[in-house]
Amino acid sequence: MIIRIMGGEGQYDVPDEAADALNALDDRVEAAVDEQDQAEFTAAFGELLAAVRQHGTRVADDALVDSDLVLPPADATVDEVAELLGNEGLIPG
Repeated sequence: MIIRIMGGEGQYDVPDEAADALNALDDRVEAAVDEQDQAEFTAAFGELLAAVRQHGTRVADDALVDSDLVLPPADATVDEVAELLGNEGLIPG
C-alpha cells in the first residue's frame, strides 16, 4: 500500500505484511484521540509514522503514484486528527 505523510514528507510503499503492526498503532492513536490525551497521542502517532518509515520504501518524489491513504503531518495535534478520523481510524482495516 502507498501511504503519504503530509507536511512534505512524501510517500512510502509499505508491504501488506506490515498492516497488522500499523493497525495496532492506529488503534492506540484512535484511543488517544477519543480520550483527548495529547501526550499519548503524540507518542502513539510518532510510533505510527516511524513504523511507516521503517517498513516502507520511500517513493521517488518525481514518481506519479496514487496514495492508498494519507496520514497527517508529524506535528498534527490530537484535535486536528480528531477531525480526520472516520469509523475505521487513520488506517482502514
